[in-house]
Amino acid sequence: MTDEKVNLGVVGLFSLVGMPYTFKFAWAPLMDRFVPPFLGRRRGWIFITQICLAGSVAILSFLSPASNPWRVAMFAVVIAFFSASQDIVIDAYRREVLRDEELGLGSSMVVNGYRVGMLIARAFALVLADRMPWHFVYLLLAATFVLMSAITILAPEPSVKVVPPRNLKEAVIDPFVEYFHRKAAIEVLLFMLLYKIGDSMEANLTTRFYLELGFSKTEVGTIIKTSILAATLIVAFIGGVVILRWGLRKSLWVFGIFQAMTILGFAVLAHIGKSFSVLMCVIAADNLASAMGTSAFIAFMASLTNRRFTATQYALLSSLVGVPRVILSAPTGYLAARVGWTNYFVFCTLAAVPGLLLLLRFRKWHEPESSCG
Repeated sequence: MTDEKVNLGVVGLFSLVGMPYTFKFAWAPLMDRFVPPFLGRRRGWIFITQICLAGSVAILSFLSPASNPWRVAMFAVVIAFFSASQDIVIDAYRREVLRDEELGLGSSMVVNGYRVGMLIARAFALVLADRMPWHFVYLLLAATFVLMSAITILAPEPSVKVVPPRNLKEAVIDPFVEYFHRKAAIEVLLFMLLYKIGDSMEANLTTRFYLELGFSKTEVGTIIKTSILAATLIVAFIGGVVILRWGLRKSLWVFGIFQAMTILGFAVLAHIGKSFSVLMCVIAADNLASAMGTSAFIAFMASLTNRRFTATQYALLSSLVGVPRVILSAPTGYLAARVGWTNYFVFCTLAAVPGLLLLLRFRKWHEPESSCG
């Protein structure tokens, strides 16, 4: 969209295409209730969503955001739907295939996988886009889903046998009733809504920010590639072990403060202007902080789920994470255009404070079926 001179405000509004992530709990019960005729309850749905993603991304590659912005938006929503559906099942798979004490390490592996995906879809794609049309870049991205489906076929199904809900009432109603009968259920949801809001607002416009400072797509892609790789390696060997050693409460505090402080680095970069060395430090710190915070955060969410309703309850909780990223991030483009990049990133930093303050209530929250905290 930047290449085709799409208005900054419209770029910000495009975060709304992620709306399916906010409401994925609405169809998650169907993935708990129904079992595909191949690969089992979890891997079968993962495989289906991967093939649908490959097809929808391939279709998107033929559309122009300048001449058909709303058609692009429509197919982007379709992609978000299949992507959110894939996340529903992968999150449930992780919860069911791991023991409680393995959730911290398992969550760090999930973050690593996400970071590798970012490496391909952001850094690698940006470098390629300087050398070939976006059409071919998106076709290559579509092909990665086909490759990943082979891994799904080879992966094991969870060994712990859980009886699926017998009907839609058990699949739709019981998971919500079970969760909201817990102590401080609303308070925990509020925490999950606010914990990463500053990080989400910052991430929504960073690529546009880099390009407006004068960096080329190749420069941005190369630095993102290096920093994401470094963050992935660090989180792979340290992040999960730290969570296991410190516990969730301390990890959420330390990583949350680290996340907020790294956002200020973008304000510094906006004040200094184009600086390759500063950009490298800022992106590296941001990726490391975000990876650490996300590892602790998703381990916390997984610890709250009942194994019988894993897909539905995790979808409900993770949908709350999508609210700041999708709805509250939508006007960020207009906000940045009005107040300037420096003030915008300072505002993002302050937005992280309420979520951190809610951690003062952590000890009073009930964490069922968990030994993580």
